Amino acid sequence: MPSNDADDEYTESATEPPVTDPDVLVLRKGTHGTPVEQYVDAIRDRLPEHTVELARTPAAEREAIQSASFVTGMTFGEELLESADKLETFACAYAGTGHLPLDELDERGVTVTNASGVHGPNIGEHVLGAILRFTRRFHVGNRRQRRREWRHYRAYELQGSTVTVVGLGAIGQAVCERLEPFGVETIGVRYSPEKGGPTDEVIGFEGEAFQDALARTDYLVLACPLTETTRGLIDREALTTLGPEAVLVNIARGPVVDTDALVSALRSGRIRGASLDVTDPEPLPEDHPLWTFDNVQITPHNAGHTPQYYDRLADIVAENVERLENSEDELVNQVRP
Repeated sequence: MPSNDADDEYTESATEPPVTDPDVLVLRKGTHGTPVEQYVDAIRDRLPEHTVELARTPAAEREAIQSASFVTGMTFGEELLESADKLETFACAYAGTGHLPLDELDERGVTVTNASGVHGPNIGEHVLGAILRFTRRFHVGNRRQRRREWRHYRAYELQGSTVTVVGLGAIGQAVCERLEPFGVETIGVRYSPEKGGPTDEVIGFEGEAFQDALARTDYLVLACPLTETTRGLIDREALTTLGPEAVLVNIARGPVVDTDALVSALRSGRIRGASLDVTDPEPLPEDHPLWTFDNVQITPHNAGHTPQYYDRLADIVAENVERLENSEDELVNQVRP
């Protein structure tokens, strides 16, 4: 079997004996294809006086969870919860917590935190790169370079464009911050538009205001959670309302966009292009037509994949461990209770 450098680097930590009653228990599932050991090491660097244990197998998780009071990980199944007799805090390593058994955690009095904010810089840069790619039409230049074809093509300017950002959480705000120097008009879409935001204009999800915003949009950035409101938000009607020069950038969740309607819009030229870090279905099947469009950029749910991702997660965990030791009532990114 070929060697995996990322796994080899952490062979030593993989063979470490289990720690009894760790201060922080890390569950085994990683993300972005990055070894979860990097997350463990980052927490240990920030909490050198504490014991931090990685449960590498399902059996190890079931055993360690029985005595753990502070647990962090990507997911937390109900079967683990049955054994979590001493659990007090679960630090979810995702910004979204809809996949967790929140009601059951509430019933047990478990405090839940999330990873809100860790994706701001990395995904904000991804969105900016996607927008600039379509603005300057680098994909056209790349195609002509491969053909060794010296032939001019028309590009666009970002300055003076209208960018609509759906979702003004940490990621949406990071996108707006990075767009500010480019002289664009920005429209923010959020559940509570009365709260305002970092955009020139803030509207809600429904009504004529949203349709009017789509009609004025050059770049539509989806940075919202998947909810009953946002599922299928960008449907056939929304794609028709967008102008033919509009570009869709989706770093939210695949089902926010009606995939069949998007394929139809791309085929008929109703929109100029799309940058998709998430798709529906996901992973995107090899025979899916979205792979075949020259004006579609596809990345494999990869926008948050940078070395700093686990570092920012570890910052939250370390801060909350210290807050608990100091008997502080509120934790960083506390979502429940």
